[in-house]
Amino acid sequence: MGKFFDSIQDHHAEFIHKQKMFFVASAPLSGEGHVNLSPKGLDSFRVLSPSRVVYMDIIGSGNETSAHMLENGRITFMFCAFEGPPNILRLYGKGYTVLPGDAQWAELSALFTIPLAIRQLFVADIHKVQTSCGFSVPLYEYTGERDQAQKWAEKKGPEGLKAYQEEKNGISLDGLPTALGKQGSL
Repeated sequence: MGKFFDSIQDHHAEFIHKQKMFFVASAPLSGEGHVNLSPKGLDSFRVLSPSRVVYMDIIGSGNETSAHMLENGRITFMFCAFEGPPNILRLYGKGYTVLPGDAQWAELSALFTIPLAIRQLFVADIHKVQTSCGFSVPLYEYTGERDQAQKWAEKKGPEGLKAYQEEKNGISLDGLPTALGKQGSL
C-alpha cells in the first residue's frame, strides 16, 4: 500500500542518494501531446531541501522536459530499488529550467561534476512524495556508468555540440519551445 508525504523525509533523501538511476516524467497540457519518460543516471540528482530538488541534464536527441517545464512546470521523478529492500519513491512537483548564464547557474552547477555535454539544470519544488512496495521491481546489479556521452561530446567539441543543440533541442516533438529555444541561445 502506498504512503504519501508532504515533503522529502530524511530517509527518502538517503534512499534517493543511494540510487544509480532514476526516471523523469513530464507532459504537455494538450491531450494530443506526448508524455515524456526518460531514464537518468551519472550522479545527476540532488535533494536541496525537504521541498526542493535539482537534476543535471546532458545534451540528448530531444528536449521534451524543458518544453514541458516552460509550458506547465509539472514533473515527476521516480526512484526504484534495484538492489536491497524493495521500494519505489515518487516525487511530484513543479519545476523550471536553469540555463548556463542564469542567476542560479553558478550556485547549482557547483553541486555537480560537470560533463562537457551538460545542457541545463532542472529545479523542482516538490509538493507530494509517494512510496510504494516495489515488490515487482526486479533485482539488478550495478556495474558502472556508460562513457559514450562524454566520448561523443569530446568528438563533437564545443561548436559541434552547439550545432547539435540548434538542430535537436529548440522545440519539442509537439512543437513546443524549450527554454534553450526561447532564450535564443541556440
